[in-house]
Order: sequence, then structure tokens, then C-alpha cells
Amino acid sequence: MSQPTASFGFTDVAASEKPRLVRGVFDRVAKRYDLMNDLMSVGVHRLWKDAVASRLNPQPGEVIIDCAGGTGDMARRFAKMVQAAQARRGGEDAQIIVMDYNGEMVAAGRERGGDPQIVWSVGDAQHLPLPDASADAYSISFGIRNVTDILAALKEARRVLKPGGRFICLEFSHPTTEALRKAYDAYSFAVIPAIGEWVAKDRASYQYLVESIRRFPDQAKFAELMRQAGFARVSWTNFTAGVAAMHQGFAV
Repeated sequence: MSQPTASFGFTDVAASEKPRLVRGVFDRVAKRYDLMNDLMSVGVHRLWKDAVASRLNPQPGEVIIDCAGGTGDMARRFAKMVQAAQARRGGEDAQIIVMDYNGEMVAAGRERGGDPQIVWSVGDAQHLPLPDASADAYSISFGIRNVTDILAALKEARRVLKPGGRFICLEFSHPTTEALRKAYDAYSFAVIPAIGEWVAKDRASYQYLVESIRRFPDQAKFAELMRQAGFARVSWTNFTAGVAAMHQGFAV
């Protein structure tokens, strides 16, 4: 019987091998993670993340999972928003759980400092070490395309959310026009790996990241996976004409 496979960039590998390969990529780029996203999005990812945080609307007293949270870029946004809400009307601290499969990423995040409301943890998006119905909101930014089984990760997100809990995913996606798609492909394949080699001395990792975007389901297909996982009121918002997309749903 043949082994199940998973995509690693444009290569299909044994599903059991993908976590090790992805871990290797992020071990190498951990200290340059923000630079990586700047290169991938020409810096616009910061505006996209601000929009996602605003839509998630974190509140005092909530439990919020920042899955594939890496260095805590999103978690820090959530913490600032909670603090602003507390200054206006009070309320208990939130618990913002940064969960990432890669220990090097978590260590890099810790080194940058954080907030008392942020908890750092190493864990697998497909097997979260959290109880059922324990979280008010779940966010995953630029991480779900790296998991071995996307549907399994979505089902796990649904499991840990309370009924009515908010799910938001920010991910590089598929441009909505042919002209932009061609321009973005030309930039991605010709420029990003070359800059990665020049700046980070690591062409292969950046080549994988570009390829992984092309293998990721388009907006409609990913929305359908969310519905299969048990989310309702599924929608998406394109950013920069589909270079990235914010997907939203609610646990039922």
C-alpha cells in the first residue's frame, strides 16, 4: 500500500516527512521571519495583519489562540487592542496563546519580549494541547499552508472553539486578475528566492515558501474546507486583489 503524500512546495513527499521538512525551513528563517514576510508581500503584510486584528476584535477576559503564531506579531496586536479596551471600560486580562510547531520561532518571539497576557507554547495545529470548547477566538496567519493536513487543522480549530467562537485565517492566496497573477508570479519566482539568498544566505527556504503559496487552495476551495470542518457563516475578504485573503467563520 502506498504511503499518503503531502505537498512540500512543488514536490510531493511522504506525509510523515513534511513536518520535518517544514520545521527545517522555519528553523533557518526564524530570526528573519518578519523580513521573510516583508519580502513575500513587499511590506504590505503589516496592513493586512492590522485588518485581521481589527476584524477579530479581541476583548478583555477572552481566550485567544494565535496558531502558527511564530514570533508573536499578531499576538502583540491582540494584546494592545485588549489593553486599549481595558483602559476604556476595565475588565480582566485576556489569555493570548501563541502556539507554534517550531520551537525556534517561539524562542525568537520570546527574545523580543511580549506582554503578560501572552502565553508562549510549542504545539501542532493538527493536535492542539487544549481542551474542547476552551477558546473564544482562533487566528492563524501565514501558517496553515505549511501544515500537512489542512482539513485536520481546521477541524482542530473548530474543536477548541466555544460555540459561536470566531475563526480567522490570513494566508497568501490567488490574485483575482490574470495580469496581476502573471506579475506576482514573475516577482515571486525571480526576485524572492534571489533576495533570500542575498539577505539570508538561504535560497532554498524562500523557494519553498513561494512554491507553497501556489499549491495552496484558492479562496473558494479553502472556504469549502472550512465548511467541511464545521464552520458556519464562512466568508473571505481579498487583500491586494487576492495576493492574500482573510477567511472568517464561526464555530457552531
